[in-house]
Amino acid sequence: MDRLEKEHELLGILRRIAPGTPLRSAIDDVAKAKLGALIVVGNSQEILNIVNGGFEVNCKFTPQKLVELCKMDGAVVLDDDLKKIIFANTLLVPNHNIPTNETGTRHKAAERTAKQTGNMVIAISERKGKITVYSSGIKYVLRDSQEILHRAGETLRMLEKHKEIFNELLMNLNVLEFTNLVSLNDVVLVLQRLEIISRMDEIIRKYVLELGTEGSLVKMQLKEIKKGLDNEEMLILKDYSRREALATKILLSELSLDELIEPMNIVKILGYNEINDRVVTKGFRILSKTDMTREDMEALIQKMEYFQAISESKEAVEEVIGREKAETLMQELSLLKEQAMLGKKI
Repeated sequence: MDRLEKEHELLGILRRIAPGTPLRSAIDDVAKAKLGALIVVGNSQEILNIVNGGFEVNCKFTPQKLVELCKMDGAVVLDDDLKKIIFANTLLVPNHNIPTNETGTRHKAAERTAKQTGNMVIAISERKGKITVYSSGIKYVLRDSQEILHRAGETLRMLEKHKEIFNELLMNLNVLEFTNLVSLNDVVLVLQRLEIISRMDEIIRKYVLELGTEGSLVKMQLKEIKKGLDNEEMLILKDYSRREALATKILLSELSLDELIEPMNIVKILGYNEINDRVVTKGFRILSKTDMTREDMEALIQKMEYFQAISESKEAVEEVIGREKAETLMQELSLLKEQAMLGKKI
């Protein structure tokens, strides 16, 4: 399982046990009551094959019923949809040859069951009240909401600082594009910052899922900080990547943070060899800030290839989109250039 697959699975798990969900309400109550518990989510044949003893319940799932059943020894088995309690007071007998780093009997059974079946298994420590979630090769310890809120707040503050740095780099890129002085290094610095922001976004989204109903404010703040950034990155990739933009974005997202910090990794993904090579923008990003239609933009870039040719040849632009539209475009570009040269955001 690679990093992205693991992240995707973990996010799915967090959605099911986020604060505000019935399952999270139940396991929090079990932990507060200092009850040890083993809860399996899923009644597939693989699960049934390792269930031993206990009794069949087959009743509607409610947090109260689950808490009461956890007062008995053994595991409780829920269905995949979290609508029914299937078994209680049962023993899980997974393959003992499956490796585990756990020491306690309950946690060993939980990890081995998760690895063997691929189902989510929740182990609650009787003494410490610690809640550990297992699924396939994932182990995740749930944290207190206040701790998560604190970490989310710190990460948001860091994200805001990176956004400020990105805005400065972007304003510099605006000037360089209008003056046709862009180097590949300038583009890499902007993309590098955008991808760092993207990694931090993933971390905060995980916090939001962990917080459930308590994460609304964090979610709103994140949305405001990230507003428009994904579209900005795709336009930059359309302007400079020698690959298709979406394919380039996927390759960038697969870089680890250590790989992302090395600029040459981004250079290679963009399809170049030297970081200081002069490059020329096609103009998608700048032209998208005007009122011209997407169809006219595509036609103009396909015909004239580069932004410099578009901005410096009104007559050639007229041949593609017509005199009236060309006149409007040139006025808009003149205004955008003036704002860029004054260091204003465009």
